[in-house]
Amino acid sequence: MKYAIKNGRILTGDKILEGYTLYFEGEKILAVTKDDLTADAVIDARGMLVSPGFVDTHTHGAAGYDFLDGTEEAFLTATAFQAAHGATTVLPTITSSNYEDLKRALAAYERVKDSKTHGAHMPGVHLEGPYFAASQAGAQDPRHIRSFDPAEYESIFALSDHILRWTAAPEVAGAEAFAKAALAKGCLPCIGHSDAEDKEVRDAFAWGFTHVTHFYSGCSMVHRKNAYRYTGIVEEGYLNDDMTVEIIADGCHLPASLLKLIVKIKGTDNVALVTDSIRAAGMPEGPSVIGSAENGMAIVIEDGVAKLPDRTAFAGSVATADRLVRNMVTLAELPLTDAVKMAAEVPARIFGLKGIGALKPGYDADILIFNENIEIEKTFVKGNCVYSRA
Repeated sequence: MKYAIKNGRILTGDKILEGYTLYFEGEKILAVTKDDLTADAVIDARGMLVSPGFVDTHTHGAAGYDFLDGTEEAFLTATAFQAAHGATTVLPTITSSNYEDLKRALAAYERVKDSKTHGAHMPGVHLEGPYFAASQAGAQDPRHIRSFDPAEYESIFALSDHILRWTAAPEVAGAEAFAKAALAKGCLPCIGHSDAEDKEVRDAFAWGFTHVTHFYSGCSMVHRKNAYRYTGIVEEGYLNDDMTVEIIADGCHLPASLLKLIVKIKGTDNVALVTDSIRAAGMPEGPSVIGSAENGMAIVIEDGVAKLPDRTAFAGSVATADRLVRNMVTLAELPLTDAVKMAAEVPARIFGLKGIGALKPGYDADILIFNENIEIEKTFVKGNCVYSRA
């Protein structure tokens, strides 16, 4: 069937188009035009905004499930919830764990990755760890942080052809060989949970570590050694115009002033929005677990964010993609078009996800309809309506 979305304000690039109609058929967008084309069915947007679906490339789960639970139910339930909040594409993220939990999670992903009607599309996965600096563990389980092991990571690559990104600390011995192996598999190595300083960050970029995971969180900054100052990941990320970063714009991890600073220096083309959400997203505040239900770490949810039990650090977020966009408009004071670009087009480009992140002919029909408060009315994933508030 050919569908027409009419009476909406369509976000394309840096413009909001009035008086245009979006046509899609099957999985693809056909046209965004003022022309009155034939259609089998009309969807009335009732003056609301029509946007590309959001792309969340760093999420551990939601709605009571973590992807490390390793079940089909965990993947399908979490991504259905995420689609209801605007994420039409996600990269399920697997935190540092034991090998068996990781293997089970990847096997579950392989079984459900092609499901087209449940919720967000899952073109690949993100492995976060276990090759980290212990000093920057944050909410990563210290039991599982370890040095690079070529035999191990090669065996993990053999489990799935869909590992699209892998976050690691590039100052740990063996990082260069790891980066080479990752790139050969079509996987982008990303800097995270790292104490790397100036030259180490620059070397890492040359090896292929061109993206920084949750900028500021788990990242080294300017520091002193024997009275001399050395820059860290944050400063090097600012200095390198070609390095991309992602931010958790939940309003807790980064205050409004830092959201504004990051965008002012890096520009909206180099900053992606991510939730870093955990199973507690969409659940009541109180005790929870990060990682698998069986082997994860105890945390607590309060004040709209996840924390370690001793309150010394955050432990992921309970944000949703629509909340990120809303915060970039209200806290960072960005135009809606820029906030949507950072939630859709930019992450799609960074991780080589073709044909998504924009409303263009030939692109996937990943489409949102939402109101002025960025509350989702309808979500289409590859042309399928997977959520409708009405």
